[in-house]
Amino acid sequence: MATSFPRLMPMDLYRDADNYVLNADLPGIDPESVDVDVDGQVLSIRAERAPRTAQDVRWIARERSSGSYLRRFTLGQGIDTAGISARYDNGVLSVVLPVTEKAKPRKVQVQTAHVETTPSETLAEDLAA
Repeated sequence: MATSFPRLMPMDLYRDADNYVLNADLPGIDPESVDVDVDGQVLSIRAERAPRTAQDVRWIARERSSGSYLRRFTLGQGIDTAGISARYDNGVLSVVLPVTEKAKPRKVQVQTAHVETTPSETLAEDLAA
């Protein structure tokens, strides 16, 4: 029984070093129906589960839904959209979103003010030592 509205696609999102990783559950989906698109800063994930068709079948229970799945995410400016990759394995779609060099954390060097001494101060320090 197909419906016209997109189904829920449960997912997890985490950061691992210089990548964000999105794992979406899509059990029973034909990998050929999975579509991952990036349009500007919008990531779209679409998939389709075809309804099981069998002639002369009288359903007793039918809880596994069929139809389309859709999720959209707005990506921040710190994502390298050209480097996004995706893999579907055992019912889980994994999308890797690399962080741009500009958005990676970096250590900032702290500068100290250098105070110049006069020759008489240096001489006084040397004598005191």
